[in-house]
Amino acid sequence: MLTRHRWIAIWIVALPALLLGAPSPAEPPAYVRVSPRDARYFETDDGRPYIPIGLNMVYPPFVKDGDARARLAALESWLTKLSSNGGNYIRVWLGNDFYNPEDHHAGEYDLEKARRIDAMLALAAKHGIRVKMTIEHFRVVAPARSKASWALQPLHHVSRGGLASGMRDWMDSPAARRQFVGKLEFLAGRYRDEPTVYGWELWNEMNAVQGGGDYLGWTAAMLPELHRLFPHHLCMQSLGSFDRDSVRPTYRALATMPGNDVAQVHRYLDPGAKLDVCHGPVDVLAADAVRELLGDRPGKPVILAESGAVEANHSGPSKLYAKDKRGAILHDILFAPFFAGAAGAGQCWHWDDYVDANDLWWQFSRFAASVKGLDPPAEAFEPLMINHPDLRVYALRGRHTLIAWCRDKASDWKSELADGTPPRRVSGAAVDFGAAAQGFSRATPRIYDPWADRWTEAKLDGAVVKLPDFERSIVVRIEK
Repeated sequence: MLTRHRWIAIWIVALPALLLGAPSPAEPPAYVRVSPRDARYFETDDGRPYIPIGLNMVYPPFVKDGDARARLAALESWLTKLSSNGGNYIRVWLGNDFYNPEDHHAGEYDLEKARRIDAMLALAAKHGIRVKMTIEHFRVVAPARSKASWALQPLHHVSRGGLASGMRDWMDSPAARRQFVGKLEFLAGRYRDEPTVYGWELWNEMNAVQGGGDYLGWTAAMLPELHRLFPHHLCMQSLGSFDRDSVRPTYRALATMPGNDVAQVHRYLDPGAKLDVCHGPVDVLAADAVRELLGDRPGKPVILAESGAVEANHSGPSKLYAKDKRGAILHDILFAPFFAGAAGAGQCWHWDDYVDANDLWWQFSRFAASVKGLDPPAEAFEPLMINHPDLRVYALRGRHTLIAWCRDKASDWKSELADGTPPRRVSGAAVDFGAAAQGFSRATPRIYDPWADRWTEAKLDGAVVKLPDFERSIVVRIEK
């Protein structure tokens, strides 16, 4: 049966859905959980594997002279494009002005704003998409907004009737903590039993808050409250971009923190980053971020939850995006994390001025095709790299499946986007899987070209698979 608020949400979006000829809403059948079969992966609570495929979609599109209803209709256009290409996940910021129900006075909630959240979830449910609900994102408690208004929150300042004179005061004060739990209780009253919710994230990049405060202690105190109020949902926290050595201890502490169900990492191609890996090929920086967290042995799924390309020190979206009409950066963000051992595809930022602007939604379908039918918890995958002179071969060896993503070393963002050199045609390449192919000798390899959307069959000669000609990357899938 549909819950009470789901009926309300469906009523809100029913008229535009009928006008657009959209199908009637359908409720997802189960909640997402950490798999009891293999805690590195997800499944639904009816035992089906769940590989998150999607991106950040923090707020709905802006519509010139459009009201909330127009923006929700535009959001459905994005969700339709994502779901029709195999996507099943988005991330939303509930603190964004469009959704934020706490927008007039601290501790008071606007039901009209909450109904926008209802409508967003109903649209996501209709398209089979799960939603990660990020509760807060502000970085400064200040008396008034200024240029960086998205990062400032005046409602909690004492001058506006709030409980804090600054961020440290807001984060460490028992009264402020009780008030935040009150917000969680308000949200739980509406969404506690909502299966469309993938999980709850306390904060966006909480180590980026300014003015001090024990953000890890605050997180450790709030995660049990999340679990108490949302017993069906995943609960988690996030940190800023893993772009320098100094964040490694904090990442380790959060990845292994009890109650933090998902070990998340953010990392970007950033010419201003202190780590050299953030200046190189996107597949390398993405895979390395996943390995950093896996190396901490968190005993939980690892996800690259934010990635993309930026100007130096996150001063804006990368100028490379305008040239990336085929989505080479997005492709690497999607594929590299999963094949390095993550629980799902990498999750891109810049959903509007990169993914949608370049109409790159089809890239999600290519990842979805590569992993269709996989049951990661049943496989007990072991991630490994296969040595090759010309390719970076990211492989997952499982009980029943050996699957590998092969990335051409000679083609990356520097050659293709910065220098304008078209990707070369890789011809005559072969991959020797060595000991990883043991037990697969009688299998027939299937080869998927994600750029041509084409499957072909190959032969396994001992442990060697000869690849057809391709550009940029290709997938090898061998099943017993």
